Amino acid sequence: MKKKLVSILLCGAMAASLLAGCGSSDSAAADAAVDAAVEEAVEEAVVEEAVEEAAEEAADEVEAVSDTTGPEDGTPLELWTFVELHGTFYRDMADKWNEENPDKQIRLTTVTYPYGDMHQKMIMSLQTGTGAPDICDVEVGQFPNVVAYQEDGLVPLNDYVAPYEATMVKSRLETYQGADGNYYGAPFHVGATLMYYNLAAMEEAGLSQADIDAVKTWDDWAALGEKYLDAIGHEEGKYWTSVDTGGTDWMWLAMAEYGEDWTGGFDNPANVQLDSVKNMLTMQQGWLDSGLAEISPDGHVDLEAGFQNILDHNIMSFPKAAWYMSRFLNYMPEESGNWYLAPCPVFSEGQGRSVGIGGTGTVVSNQSANPELAAEFVCWAKMGEEGENYIWENLGFDVCNTALWTQDDFAHDDSNQYNQFFRNYPYDVLAEIKDEIGKISVVEISPTINDYFCTTTANEVLEQGMDVDEALQELQDAVDLEQ
Repeated sequence: MKKKLVSILLCGAMAASLLAGCGSSDSAAADAAVDAAVEEAVEEAVVEEAVEEAAEEAADEVEAVSDTTGPEDGTPLELWTFVELHGTFYRDMADKWNEENPDKQIRLTTVTYPYGDMHQKMIMSLQTGTGAPDICDVEVGQFPNVVAYQEDGLVPLNDYVAPYEATMVKSRLETYQGADGNYYGAPFHVGATLMYYNLAAMEEAGLSQADIDAVKTWDDWAALGEKYLDAIGHEEGKYWTSVDTGGTDWMWLAMAEYGEDWTGGFDNPANVQLDSVKNMLTMQQGWLDSGLAEISPDGHVDLEAGFQNILDHNIMSFPKAAWYMSRFLNYMPEESGNWYLAPCPVFSEGQGRSVGIGGTGTVVSNQSANPELAAEFVCWAKMGEEGENYIWENLGFDVCNTALWTQDDFAHDDSNQYNQFFRNYPYDVLAEIKDEIGKISVVEISPTINDYFCTTTANEVLEQGMDVDEALQELQDAVDLEQ
């Protein structure tokens, strides 16, 4: 009972925070309601009622965009998302579903909330056992907070994944598993990490695609970078790459190559003092000292300053998930025809050359009146051939159904905007590394590790030159306080 009361009180605090964050004109009343709930915590029924009322009031305050598609007599399903384009995808797929399933018509309402509001609202709905939608998008960083309610709150998707499982990227399905091993989220994409090269600028310096294709290890990659810098006379402000102080992508790639995972997954304690992490940070320090690399402007390449750095041709190569292709089309369209994609280098040949990063897992709530239909629709939409084609064409995500990766009309479609933009076909690279895409677990301790690494560890090591072992010991001490 104590555990349940703590959860309820936390929910009340979240509700009050949500009210204040949405500009409630009666914040004092909201605070008073929470205070009253705390004082009466011994009366569980009273607390639950206060929380439910707070959740209802918060729902009224959140700005949301709602759209509906499907026949009036179709089975009603409500879906929450935090990305407007996702809502469009689901509605379009609902129309296709209705065309193909006249006996199982659905009337789908998508509701798009701001990111933080939607996730808080979903967690409160799971805590109180009321108010959840049939279907909900969950960003991968928030997934541990939602899947914590797997036993009472979510529908296992195993049976609905089964028709597609044989051709899906296994590590991506596993990203959205619960502690019980069941699948609870349907993925949008793999997020496979690739190496991006500015081949056009490299060719101006006398290098070629063959030089890139010869790269196998990080030593090879660094040597190619030195060759490029020599060719341009080590021009001021020009580097081979940039390293991040505001992201963990490089560390995830290193861990996947070694088969390590600093989170420990569901069963083991977190351990950040891994060979993979040490070796990557030490290597990056060397690149900075030699002038091969710079610190990424604003901390990483996925911000405006990072886009401009690429546009200015200040860096020639960097690793990033396949979804970063859309950043080129949206923010750097003038780079069309310049960039070449390749597998990432490894520390030792034979290691896996990629890792899945980012993503959205779509869950089905057991509060749904039609959980079977909701789960069947979601998995069909996000794993079947029609949905995967839509995801690639319109969202630019690397789809999880590998059966499509080698289909010529899919992977080599010259009318596709991504196939047109890059020097080579993205799915040719993905097919080459299909069995090498690793996974780093996203569990309860993940936010602690990521936040401390990005706010403290990376800056200490890369900006200040701190000893790698000392910095990782600090990080481990911070993590241990939360375990």
